[in-house]
Amino acid sequence: MAHYSIPDAGNDDPGARIPRRYAWVVFALSFGLLLSDYMSRQVLNAVFPLLKHEWALSDARLGLLSGIVALMVGVLTFPLSLLADRFGRVRSLTLMAIVWSLATLACGLAQAYPQLLVARFFVGVGEAAYGSVGVAVVLSVFPKHMRATLTGAFMAGGMFGSVLGMALGGTVAAHLGWRWAFAAMALFGLVLAVLYPIIVREKRIAPSDAPRATTTPAARVPLRSLVNSRSVIGAYIGSGLQLFVGGTVIVWMPSYLNRYYAMATDAAGAVSAMIVLVSGVGMVACGMLSDRLCRNAPSRKFSLAIACSVSCCVLLSLAFALPHGTLQLVMVALGMFMAAGTSGPAGAMVANLTPTPIHGTAFAMLTLVNNLLGLAAGPLVTGVLADAFGLSVAFQLVPLISVVAASVFFFAKRHYLADVQQVGRPLQTFGVGVEATT
Repeated sequence: MAHYSIPDAGNDDPGARIPRRYAWVVFALSFGLLLSDYMSRQVLNAVFPLLKHEWALSDARLGLLSGIVALMVGVLTFPLSLLADRFGRVRSLTLMAIVWSLATLACGLAQAYPQLLVARFFVGVGEAAYGSVGVAVVLSVFPKHMRATLTGAFMAGGMFGSVLGMALGGTVAAHLGWRWAFAAMALFGLVLAVLYPIIVREKRIAPSDAPRATTTPAARVPLRSLVNSRSVIGAYIGSGLQLFVGGTVIVWMPSYLNRYYAMATDAAGAVSAMIVLVSGVGMVACGMLSDRLCRNAPSRKFSLAIACSVSCCVLLSLAFALPHGTLQLVMVALGMFMAAGTSGPAGAMVANLTPTPIHGTAFAMLTLVNNLLGLAAGPLVTGVLADAFGLSVAFQLVPLISVVAASVFFFAKRHYLADVQQVGRPLQTFGVGVEATT
């Protein structure tokens, strides 16, 4: 196979200029806020059974409480990330954390379903751009050859945050009530929001002596650079469709265990948390595997994403066809290990195919598609199916979406080589480029 080399976005690799110790501090604090983000988002899942009993809610209305957050993330992530790229990522991240933490506290104070829905709306507003801007900050302080590993590891924070949100939320709710579960998540976020801007400084993550190509103002880079290739569009859509599956299982697993295994709220939250933890480990492992196997052939990242999607479909389809019991839960965990494996490769391809100055906006586009196609649509559609046919049947249908995701990744892989050459030429006009060797 022929080998081609094209300059990457930010050819001078500014991340290599940041002291490693400080880079890991930035990662740790950014990762901690991502944990808070998902703890605030997913604590709701652990208290679904309590809310359903106390307020006599249908599955569709419960699904809306979860879906409204992902919907707002999808709608607002792009404009808010665009603003963050232009007006300061650190200040923006701090403000986001304060908003979602206060909104989570408001969830615990809600006296009726409409009030809780409004509070969840503002949780989504606060969380809208954190994932996209946060990962852009992390990628900016590390060398570019670590992109898939860091993207997978950072996004795995969503899984680990979900674990903590469901496990701790279920435990707190079982002992103190569901309102205190929301309050505990809010307090954690507020503490980190105070520390973040004190330690992470804009000037330190974007050194003034960085080469000109890496400091091109975001306003000079055309937004069409976000979607001007079939490969990057395929990465966006394939990632979103795959998260339809993984996001749905995360949201509805505590309810599934409560209904079909007769588990109490705390036990269902703990078991669900372990399954989500396995998914997070899979996200990190696949990201590391992607960087190791695909350094000299980036198009293989799409092959890895296809393999993860197909494996997820097979494993989860088999799992939800099995009788309820230990074997079923083991198969669900294996399926979820593969479910999130596409995140690292997809994120790395988005970074490779878009200019460095607008990486926050590029990951906002990825987040937009992830939420609209996956995290918002999945729980809501599954809730509607559960009302009509039962949650068990709904879970048997959900894994089929992974086949569609694999098809999209296959399409993107076919066009990658031509696209990366086409994208690289116009971007060099603005002092940036795209790198790939295939």
